[in-house]
Amino acid sequence: MKKYIKILTLGGALAMSACSDLLDTEPRQSLTPESGFADASGYQSLVLATYGKVRSFNYYGQTMMIAPDILADNLRIIANTGRYIGQEANADRAHINLWDFSNTNNFRGIYSGINEANILLEGIEEVEGDESLKNRVKGEAHFLRALFYFDLSRVYGYEPGREVNGWDRSVIIRTTPTLGFSDADFRARASNREVYDLIESDLQTAIGLLPTAETGTSAVYRASKGAAEALLARVYLYDAKYAEAAAMATQAMATFGLSDSGEGLMSPTEYVAGFSTFPNPESLFEIEIRSNDWSTVDGVNNSVCSLTSNVFSSAQFIVTASDELLATYEEGDVRRDTWTATTRSGADGTVYRSEKWTGSKGDFLENLPIIRAAELYLIRAEARFRTGDAAGSRADLSALRTNRGLEAVESGVTGDQLFNLILTERRVEFALEGHRFFDLKRNGLDITKHANFEDVPYSDYRILAPLPQEELILNETLEDNPGYN
Repeated sequence: MKKYIKILTLGGALAMSACSDLLDTEPRQSLTPESGFADASGYQSLVLATYGKVRSFNYYGQTMMIAPDILADNLRIIANTGRYIGQEANADRAHINLWDFSNTNNFRGIYSGINEANILLEGIEEVEGDESLKNRVKGEAHFLRALFYFDLSRVYGYEPGREVNGWDRSVIIRTTPTLGFSDADFRARASNREVYDLIESDLQTAIGLLPTAETGTSAVYRASKGAAEALLARVYLYDAKYAEAAAMATQAMATFGLSDSGEGLMSPTEYVAGFSTFPNPESLFEIEIRSNDWSTVDGVNNSVCSLTSNVFSSAQFIVTASDELLATYEEGDVRRDTWTATTRSGADGTVYRSEKWTGSKGDFLENLPIIRAAELYLIRAEARFRTGDAAGSRADLSALRTNRGLEAVESGVTGDQLFNLILTERRVEFALEGHRFFDLKRNGLDITKHANFEDVPYSDYRILAPLPQEELILNETLEDNPGYN
């Protein structure tokens, strides 16, 4: 255990220059070698700190909520602050960078979170402690590692079976801790199949180790059995394992007490207010953010609220709903009410602020639901469609739509019409929740754009993000994605 104490308490950053996949672990100032990592409780403290990685502004705290909608057709820029301008135009190398972004919130790229998960999984076996606590910590580490690798894989690689010209490279796999120079090595990128196999294995393991949680309670602020089931259902959908996706979505619904008819979803009168309720009534996994998690300027400079709304006078308010998104909502759809008409200095005409992200905890502060109950119905609807169960697909869509103020799906809706309706429901349900670009990409579809921006063909190299140039220089075994050479 001493090697873990040393790396976790002595400041621990591996001075590996640009090679950020040879990982750092930040110091935990509140823990000591004697008390912090002597038993399972110390490792629980580390796993709780690892959750903090997820709220980084370069991850779900901002980028993964906003960028996927700007890379596609849901959002448009209304103020040029330098942010997301390249992504709106799908400019060369303007994408999402999860590999080595700057050290924000003590988080230098997703690989540092992966390393902490690896430290947890290896180190906790060496300490004393209650077995149920140890199992929970291990389950959370497996869940978080799966989430980190899933997001890396969908940014930097194609989904298995959707490769263009046979390109199947994904990201570097590391499943053991990097604690010092002797552990560091340079590795090539694994295949997308290898990465997905690891993600699915991690989540299957997590399901067997984690406790259950109830929606509407603070238990959703940590990984649970149901959250792992829901994430695995999502992963199976991306992996085109449609029967497994439908079955796992059903299993997650049962775990959370969601009925086939939609009981457990927010009603039309609850929907908008639900995003100012903590936890969100539909959250299956939600990142809690508290005032002591931010500095005094973080909110105004970096929060999702600041970038998407003007409820505070000092907000950035640089993005709004595209005309194409607004035209997609059906009459009576309560989800349209998550956009409120307003104005912005320097922007022509009416623009729309988000009512999902309004900083309702004060000073731009709010929680971020990462997985919501609505997704299970939409995962199962799509998976059922893909496996020939059109009636089941329509039933899942109807369960959601009737809780959003809309009519059930008519029995005659089949084929392409049904599939397009599924994508449309996902588009309006998850606007500003980071799904749109990936929903098009994982289905092998062109990336549609708003206004005069040209669509991005699925075969275009810009579908995948480039690897950081510094990494490529330092690690000769790495090969960049095609088109970036």
